[in-house]
Amino acid sequence: MLNQKSFKLLALFLALAFMLAACGGGGEEPDAADTGDTAADTEEAADDTAAEDEAMDEEEAMDEEEAMDEEMAEVSFDYPEGGFLERAIAGEFAGTTVTVDGAFEGNDPDGVKFDESVAAFEEATGITVNYIGNKEFEGSINIRVDAGDAPDIVDFPQPGLFANFARAGEIVPVTEFMSEEWLSQQYNPGWREFNTVDGTEYGVMMRFSGKSLVWYPVDDFEAAGYEIPTTWDELLALTQQIADDGDAPWCIGIGSDAATGWVATDWTEEMMLRTTSLENYDAWVAGELPFDSPEVKTAIETWSEIWFNDDYVFGGRDSIVSTAFGDSPTPMFEDPPQCWLHKQANFITSFFPEDAEFGTDYNFFYLPSVDEQYGRPFLVAGDLVAMFNDRPEVRALMEYFTVPQSVSGWMEGGGAIAAQQTATREMYGSDLDWNVAQLVNEATSFRFDGSDLMPGEVGAGSFWEQITSYVAGSIDLDTAMQEIDASWPE
Repeated sequence: MLNQKSFKLLALFLALAFMLAACGGGGEEPDAADTGDTAADTEEAADDTAAEDEAMDEEEAMDEEEAMDEEMAEVSFDYPEGGFLERAIAGEFAGTTVTVDGAFEGNDPDGVKFDESVAAFEEATGITVNYIGNKEFEGSINIRVDAGDAPDIVDFPQPGLFANFARAGEIVPVTEFMSEEWLSQQYNPGWREFNTVDGTEYGVMMRFSGKSLVWYPVDDFEAAGYEIPTTWDELLALTQQIADDGDAPWCIGIGSDAATGWVATDWTEEMMLRTTSLENYDAWVAGELPFDSPEVKTAIETWSEIWFNDDYVFGGRDSIVSTAFGDSPTPMFEDPPQCWLHKQANFITSFFPEDAEFGTDYNFFYLPSVDEQYGRPFLVAGDLVAMFNDRPEVRALMEYFTVPQSVSGWMEGGGAIAAQQTATREMYGSDLDWNVAQLVNEATSFRFDGSDLMPGEVGAGSFWEQITSYVAGSIDLDTAMQEIDASWPE
């Protein structure tokens, strides 16, 4: 078959042949010189045509390259070369839908930020992301998976619950479709450990919160003459000073529907990091150090000194269980403040009044160490995502979750920090979360939320239940600890 260049050359020769035949109609033969000139002209014309074709090909190639560059420029995030996300951007999976389940509802602040975070993915790929989370997630996800109705991707706030599904063979390992080079580029080894179960990497860390923070109403705090404590003794002295001034120092509430109690587990983990060794913390999380041990009970008794003093808590001890965790800091923003101190992760800013400004209406300080021999530890928690249904468009979204732009809603609006090490300061909408990230980097040690790492039956079950009963006063500490130990799976 003739290509475009061959066809043009043939046409040129035929045209010249007809011209020569017409010129020969008088019966005279052309001499050798005429024949040579004609051949030279033909060769020159062929060279010109070839040069023109080559120029056209180069111009077309440049146009295609420029078009490709323009298309790439429209994508605001990186992606692994040759991966499913790249294919999705090329439009291969446009029109498909991926479902995601999690522990926050779609109309919650976190739900709104999730939608904002996946908008760039949807626009670039034509894939619809359908988030269907609910506050009863810890119970409902088991029912869905057991019924064969698993969502495509699950956003897990508890690595322990995630590990249960991984061991049951319900989750597709990310190493089946993501390269080691890409994963090591996006994450430091510490975060990848939380996604690994029995030596296999099943999920990817998406975002995290720093928990070792105490929030306070900065202007009123300074006007009252209060000073930021740097030791536990100074924190207790500040607590007493505020109480002596006639106010409740602390805003505390642990209500969270089916997850009620997790706030108390956070305080327990904070005190474990501040009153005993990291080795004991790790042994406790692994089930090797019992809850009914002196180390764990000392940690709980340390925070109980604050919680169970009615002069120290807004509403008194009796209000702690019935007050929703998101509502508990609200009195801090009244004029004058009804409570002054609130310990919670940086995501809590999503529950602050919309017109409250960081640095003016509120700020935070590091929760001081109790025993200086244990350094300056930092407690963190975060959400990891895992894939239950293996389809190309689901793989594409999983790859997107490895880039910091997948956390853009939180980074720009506040409430979480990107776990990806490729995140930059410019991606954050304010100094708040960036400052928290720096505090984590400055810590002498950091540990993931212990209850989230424990087996789901404990970390998202008996620990919540029994610590809530202890706070409510319906059981004593020894009984609560023994009940939790008895629930640990063999």
